[in-house]
Amino acid sequence: MGFKIGLLGLGTVGTGTAQILLDTMGRHPLLQELAIARVGVRSPDKPRSIELPPQIVGTDLEAIVTDPDIDIVVELIGGLEPARSLILKAIESGKHIVTANKAVISRYGDEIFSAANDKGVYVMLEAAVGGGIPVISPLKQALGVNRIKRVTGIINGTTNYILTRMQAEGVDFADVLADAQRLGYAEADPTADVDGLDAADKIAILASLAFGGRIKLDDIYCEGIRHVSAADIAYAEKLDFTIKLLAIAQEDTSADGDKPQQLEVKVHPTLLPKTHPLANVNDVYNAILVEGDPLGQVMFFGP
Repeated sequence: MGFKIGLLGLGTVGTGTAQILLDTMGRHPLLQELAIARVGVRSPDKPRSIELPPQIVGTDLEAIVTDPDIDIVVELIGGLEPARSLILKAIESGKHIVTANKAVISRYGDEIFSAANDKGVYVMLEAAVGGGIPVISPLKQALGVNRIKRVTGIINGTTNYILTRMQAEGVDFADVLADAQRLGYAEADPTADVDGLDAADKIAILASLAFGGRIKLDDIYCEGIRHVSAADIAYAEKLDFTIKLLAIAQEDTSADGDKPQQLEVKVHPTLLPKTHPLANVNDVYNAILVEGDPLGQVMFFGP
């Protein structure tokens, strides 16, 4: 029978995940050993672009995470609660976890990973940063032998799309934001994206992996793009620069050499010379630049 999946959430990401699991043609043979057993949603009658047997779709998410027949819980509902409680309950019930929830992992990662270690289950979170870009596994494994100096990312597609449009069309932030909301690139409440909070969650996760240790969100300097104007972008253009919202984690080179190395983690609009590897990452694309010794620079890029 293979492994049974309990899928929590059937929004954009949940639907895409279900489509991959249902259409295994040409994909890795391991996918054929996975079956969607139950799906938890808020509104079962909502029209969706995917057809699932109605008997497996329901609103009782707690029953899914405690179901003894479920092997893996895939949490794609987002937000802090009930996502955190459901993840912990699933772990307590002996389920492996797959999540794309950067907000929960950045705030409650310690609690979740400790619980998973105690129960001997996996928590997999590759999609929490950079969508489909495989950056978390390399940071945990292949890049671990390097002394990482800096991780720099364009890791929020909404703000990158807005800044790209502002640069290309010479228009102001508010006009592009309204258009992005109409097209579905920006949420009705865009605060998490445009104020840099989403990027802060993601760089907290990347920094903890790259440098080891817990990153407190309150310690991350966070500035969004609301105050970037068309005039700013035009001025940058004259100097052969572009403006990008960067999330940066790096060793603090200003620290006293006799003291333990400090870490600097921040999110803010940044002037980038057009020769910089991240300068031409446009629209809703993401990219993460990792710099270390002896490797030098490695960049992960994708949608």
